[in-house]
Amino acid sequence: MKIFGFSPLSLPPKFSTLATKFSKETYLYWYELMLLLRRFEEKTGQLYGMQKIRGFCHLYIGQEAVAAGCMTATNADDKFITAYRDHGLAIAKGISVKSCMAELFGKATGCSKGKGGSMHFFGVKENFFGGHGIVGAQIGTGAGLAFAEKYKGTSNVVLCFFGDGAARQGMLHETFNMAMLWDLPVVFICENNNYAMGTSVARTSKTLDIYKTGDAYQMPSDAVDGMSPEAVHDAVLRAVNRAREKGGPTLLEIKTYRYKGHSMSDPQKYRTKEELEEYKEKDPIDHVHDILVKTYKLSEKEIEEIHQRVQLEVDESVQFAEDSPWPDDDELLKDVYVQQDYPFITD
Repeated sequence: MKIFGFSPLSLPPKFSTLATKFSKETYLYWYELMLLLRRFEEKTGQLYGMQKIRGFCHLYIGQEAVAAGCMTATNADDKFITAYRDHGLAIAKGISVKSCMAELFGKATGCSKGKGGSMHFFGVKENFFGGHGIVGAQIGTGAGLAFAEKYKGTSNVVLCFFGDGAARQGMLHETFNMAMLWDLPVVFICENNNYAMGTSVARTSKTLDIYKTGDAYQMPSDAVDGMSPEAVHDAVLRAVNRAREKGGPTLLEIKTYRYKGHSMSDPQKYRTKEELEEYKEKDPIDHVHDILVKTYKLSEKEIEEIHQRVQLEVDESVQFAEDSPWPDDDELLKDVYVQQDYPFITD
C-alpha cells in the first residue's frame, strides 16, 4: 500500500518527532490509512454475509486511530504483535491489502498462505508477528520478541497489543514482571474498547483503569485517547523513545471503541444504541477530515480522489482474492514445524 507516494514501511523522518501540531502530510497519511482500514473492514463484513469469508472474523471498525498513531510513532524495523482483531494493524504495518483479503478467502496467495484466516495474519518482512487466537498469548510472545531485540543489541522496539479482556490473564502479570526485571524494549498497548467479547470492564475488575496495573511492577503507564491519532502518536512515541534509550517497558491503555460486535456473530445486546452513537460522534476519520478541510483547506476534489483511490485498492483486493487459487492439498502438513523433515508428520 502506498499513500501519497510512500508506504508505511518508509515513513518520512519528520513523522518521528514529538509535536503538538502535525503537518498536513501527516494528517493526509492518517486520513488515507484510516479510510483504507475502514473500507477494508466494511467490505469484509459484507463479504462475510455473502459467505465468501467464513469462520471467526473480528472487525477493527472504530479503532483505526490506534493503528494510525502507532505507525507514525514507530520505525519500519519495530515489531508489532497483536490478538485476533488484527486486520487493521496488519495493513497499517505494510502487509498488502490484496494478500490480506486473499487470506480471508482462504486462498494460497494470502499472507498466511490461506491457512490462518482472519485471526492469524502474519508478515515477517513487514515485522508483523500476528494475529494470535489464544487470549493473552501474544503478551508473552511480544516480550520474547523484545528479549531477542535486546539480546541482538538492536535499537528496535516491540509494540505488543492486547484487548481489555486479556488484561485479566495471568500471562500478563508474569510477563510484566520479567519485562521490567530485564528492561525489555517493549510497549504494552491495551486497546480497551470497553467490552471483552460482551462483558464490560466494570464486570470483571474493581480496577477500571487498566493502565494502573503497571503500578504493581513500577512500569511507566498512562491512559490515552484512542479516538485521536494525535494522542496515540504522542503517547506511543514517548514510550518508544524510552525503550530505545534502554528505559524499559511502558504500559499504555488506549481507550477506544469498536462500532461492530466482538465478532460477526455478536448480536451486541450488552450495549445501547445511544452509547454507540455517542462514540460515533468522536469518529477519528471525521476528526482528521475536519482538520484537513478547515485547517489545511483540502478541497472536496482532493478528498474525493483519496476516497476513489482507497475504494479502488479495496475492490482490486477482492478481485485478487476471487481469482487466486486454493491451497494445494499437500499444503496441509506444511509449516507445522520448522524442521522440514520432522519425522512424526505423515500423510
